[in-house]
Order: sequence, then structure tokens, then C-alpha cells
Amino acid sequence: MPTTPQEYPRSPENAPYEARRTAESFGVDAERYDRARPEYPDALVRRITAAGPGSDIVDVGCGTGIEARQFLAAGCTVLGIEPDARMAEFARRTGVEVEVATFEDWDPAGRTFDAVVAGQSWHWVDPVAGPAKAARVLRPGGLLAVFAHVYDPPAPIAEALATALRRVAPDSPFGGGPPRPAREIYRQMFTTFADGIRQAAAFGEPEQWRFDWQRHYTRDEWLDLLPTTGGLTRLPPDRLAEVLEAVGAAVDAAGGGFTMSYTTMAVVASRKA
Repeated sequence: MPTTPQEYPRSPENAPYEARRTAESFGVDAERYDRARPEYPDALVRRITAAGPGSDIVDVGCGTGIEARQFLAAGCTVLGIEPDARMAEFARRTGVEVEVATFEDWDPAGRTFDAVVAGQSWHWVDPVAGPAKAARVLRPGGLLAVFAHVYDPPAPIAEALATALRRVAPDSPFGGGPPRPAREIYRQMFTTFADGIRQAAAFGEPEQWRFDWQRHYTRDEWLDLLPTTGGLTRLPPDRLAEVLEAVGAAVDAAGGGFTMSYTTMAVVASRKA
């Protein structure tokens, strides 16, 4: 479930976890979301399952169930927590058990788990309340693992998207200024994640993991993905079409496709005994 730099509001007063309308906008086309967003590296799933004390997992912001299904396939029991009822319903149709709530407001009803995971969703969770809630539902030695894909499209394609957003949505917090490198954004974001985990005072020192991989995108595949990202989910159809036309022209100019280099980053910490 990749995130573009345009998916994060630039105003420091509008932190991602406070932008509820954007956070709960991804279900506008759940089928496209599930189709277009990539899975996570199998090595990440294996490492998380091996590091925890057992196989009972809570998936925070599970969306359509992309990573939940990967953990199910690895032999885990998975409970998804998802604030968007449309996304939750899609995930249920694919075999994932889901309860509709934000993680902060979710009632675990006395249940405890071996791992709390969050794929491309922890930035929508309060960075202090989230780890504290995870600590309460984790068994001793349980794992908190939050992870996300980091990538930068080729510069002409990224600039075409940023320019189009500035034109069609000049007041949007996603459209101001030139695109920032994704690695810069994620470095800051994962530092915030680790600091919140430390503040909970219930975990060992957070570790950082990384997994590098590549994927080739055709023009149609890239334009299928873009409407699932936070900068575009709330655009009216005519403005979205204008953005996609501009980005599509940039992909055409690059030869009709491109290979994306991804890094999947994770910050992981174990619940103290």
C-alpha cells in the first residue's frame, strides 16, 4: 500500500493522524485500492511472525486486507481494525475478520495478542496514544511492527503529478510546493514512530528494518494506483481526470512505463515482560 509524498499534508498544524477526512477517504473505490496497491515483501511477513511469541495478530488500519491476507497465508490468526466501513466490508469478503473503529477508540474487550502490525497506516494513528494502546493489548514479548513502502517515481513523473495538483487543487495541503523526496519524509515519520514507542515506556528499544525490491509499472498500472493515494482520493472526477492525463503524458514521454525502486521500512519493538 504505497504512499506518495503528496499523501501527507504539509502544514505542521495538520498532522496526518488528525486529518480524519483524508484518512477515511480511501474506501471511495475499495476494489481499485485492493487491486492497485502492492503487497509487502514476504521476508517482512516471515520476520514478524518469527519474532513474536505467537501467531495472534491485530492489523491496525487493515484497509482491504492486503497485509492481513499475507499474515493469514503465513498461518496467523488476524483481526483487522479499520475505521472505514467500506474498506472493512471489502476485507471481510476476502476472508479477513474486521472490527470497524479507529485504533485509539477500539475496544479490545479484554483480548490480548502476540503482535500489533500496521501497514501503511500508522501515520493515521496518534503517535503517543497508539503505542500506549498497543502495549495494553500485547502479551509479554509481543511485537509492535509498523511498516510502509518508500519510493520516489522518476522525477519527470513526480513533477507532473505535483504540477497538476497545484493547478487543479491550489488550496489543497497536498499541492503546495515542489515534491519532497520520499526518503526525507519517511525518515522524519519513522523517527516520530520510534519516539512515540519510547514514550510509551512499555517496549524495548525500537529496531529499524528495511527490505529493498523493484516493480515495473506500465502507464495503465500507474494511473490505476494514483487515485488510491491520499492526495487524489477526494478530488472531483473532472479534476482527477486532468491530473491523470498530465501524469499519463509524462509516463508516455518516459517510454510508456518505468521501474520503481521500493524500500519497505519497518520500526519494530517488543513489549516488555
